[in-house]
Amino acid sequence: MTTETLLYLEGVSVTFDGFKALNNLNLDVGTNEMRAIIGPNGAGKTTMMDVITGKTRPDEGRVSFRDVTLTTMDETAIANIGIGRKFQKPTVFESHTVWDNLELAMKAPRSSFASLRWSLTGEQLERISKTLERINLTPAAKQLAGNLSHGQKQWLEIGMLLMQEPELLLVDEPVAGMTDAETEKTAMLLRDIAQTAAVVVVEHDMDFVRALDVRVTVLHEGSVLAEGSLDTVQNNQRVIDVYLGR
Repeated sequence: MTTETLLYLEGVSVTFDGFKALNNLNLDVGTNEMRAIIGPNGAGKTTMMDVITGKTRPDEGRVSFRDVTLTTMDETAIANIGIGRKFQKPTVFESHTVWDNLELAMKAPRSSFASLRWSLTGEQLERISKTLERINLTPAAKQLAGNLSHGQKQWLEIGMLLMQEPELLLVDEPVAGMTDAETEKTAMLLRDIAQTAAVVVVEHDMDFVRALDVRVTVLHEGSVLAEGSLDTVQNNQRVIDVYLGR
C-alpha cells in the first residue's frame, strides 16, 4: 500500500449460505484513478461494492480508505467520509426540478435549526450551476426530474453524488439503456470526474470500457482473474474462457 493508494482491499472474503461471493479479493485504487471492473454475472462485482460501502460485512480481510478502516463503519459514516455510490437504476426526486435535486443533495448542515436558517450562498449557487454544466443538464435545470430521459436521470444522479464532494465514486453499469450519444457523453463525464476523484466503474459494455481507456480488473468467482489494459485482458485466454468467450 503506497501513499498514492486511496482504496485498498486485502484478502477480503464474503460467504452467503455456503457460496463464496468474494474469495481472498485483493484490489487497490489510486487517488484520482479510474478503474473499470468487468466479469461474468456472479463474479463478485456487486458484493465488492457492498463491502466498500458498508452494506455487507466481510468474513475476513482488510478494507481501507486512505488510513480509515471501513469494516468497522456503517453506510452513512462511509458516505460521509467521501465515498459515493451510484446504483444501476437511477434514484432521483422525480417530482422536483433538476436544480432542486442538486440542491437537496448538497453537502450542508441538516439539523432542524440549520434547515430553518438555510439559504444558498453565492459559492453554492455557482457549484450547482457548474455541476449542471458538467452533467450536460443546464438546459433542463427547471424541468421536473421525472420528465428526463433515462440517460439524463443517470447524469443527474451522478451530479447529486458530486454535490457531496466524494473522493471515490462507485458507479454500477452507468450506460445500460442509454443511446449511443448518451453513452459517449457519459464516458466524457466520468473521465472528467476522474481528474478530481477516483472512479470505479462496473460495466459489461466493452465498447464503453474501451472509450474510458483505463486499467481494467476482471473478477471471477470472487477474486481477481486478470488486470491490465482492455486489450491485455481481452487477449488473456483465461478471461476468454470464463467471460468474453461466452
